[in-house]
Amino acid sequence: MKFFNFHLMPYAAADLDAIEKNGSAWVTFSNSHYDPEKGAELYHNYLDELEYAEELGFDGVCLNEHHQTAYGMMPVPGLLAGALARSLKKIKLAVLGRALPLVSNPLTIAEEYAMLDNLTRGRFIAGFVRGIGAEYHAMGVNPGFSHERFHEAHDLIMQAWTRPGPFEFVGKHYHMRYVNPWPRPYQDPHPPIWVPSQGSADTIKWAAKMGYTYCQTLSPIAVVAGFFQMYRDAAEAAGKPATNDQLAWSNSIYIAETDEKALREAKPHLEALSNRFLKMPIEMLLPPGYTSVESMKRIRAAKVVGKVQTAEDLVNSGVVLVGSPNTVREKLEEYQELAGFNTSLTKTQFGTMPSSQARTNAAAIAEEILPYFRAKASTKAAAE
Repeated sequence: MKFFNFHLMPYAAADLDAIEKNGSAWVTFSNSHYDPEKGAELYHNYLDELEYAEELGFDGVCLNEHHQTAYGMMPVPGLLAGALARSLKKIKLAVLGRALPLVSNPLTIAEEYAMLDNLTRGRFIAGFVRGIGAEYHAMGVNPGFSHERFHEAHDLIMQAWTRPGPFEFVGKHYHMRYVNPWPRPYQDPHPPIWVPSQGSADTIKWAAKMGYTYCQTLSPIAVVAGFFQMYRDAAEAAGKPATNDQLAWSNSIYIAETDEKALREAKPHLEALSNRFLKMPIEMLLPPGYTSVESMKRIRAAKVVGKVQTAEDLVNSGVVLVGSPNTVREKLEEYQELAGFNTSLTKTQFGTMPSSQARTNAAAIAEEILPYFRAKASTKAAAE
């Protein structure tokens, strides 16, 4: 199994009571609550944590994109990826991902990703997402065109990367007289494409058909297993049988000497993430037209919308892994067998967790978890 350190870069200094009073950390939570001095410190701490991940031996690091929220301070992830592209020397760098329907010109993403691919000399992973419902409120984009704009933007970017320019692209939402981006991607024909999703059936089936790696966002492990099986079924139907290497699970892991200590230390930060930073009205998470009725029901079930969850709830449902090294190893092995994935997108920092605690946690995971699963993979490969 490969382990990527996935950072959400939350505004950990947020006033949780103010978020609760506002009803959400998204879109309507006034930026008057943002302190630039604290925010600047967090940015530098978070970049330090991701650089530390390479020192610890993680396989890669991940960033993502969100707008107008204390949940994650990465409205322009390419800026942070650019900084990391120079400081990281060996491991992969993934942006999971850029929200294609939110931009007026997808060629800017083609250019941005190609630059990052060159800066990393081919260690870049390109993430494509539609963006969650709240993004459409934040950016003033009609969610009813979400699917159309996503697929058209995807096609434009792929042509820009693989077809010699200049050429003209004519679509319903995007019309480009000249498509001829410089630079071209470093990897031939383009960087690997990863597609994160909350559990949209349309997105899962499309990713499988395209042969792209599918990344399931934070959900109970039984639900994750169902989504991954949907991907396998769709890949089989498309004549492209899937392997576990094409499936990645986004999780949070926290380790301490005992289960009790781990839960005690992680609890306030997990509950801040689940019950404050992630909280939003259903009409903001899933605005009309954003997704199909089938997918809406599935996403709502996976996210347990509107339900306050304790850290114990999150652990028991398999949304997060918290405990001693033995407990976490056993649980992660059990979950890997159940759902069938070979990449763990692991948040070692979450919610309000301070940097010192996050670094200690990352080091414990690197020491206690990574070697076990690498040895297991090596043994399996040798047997085959």
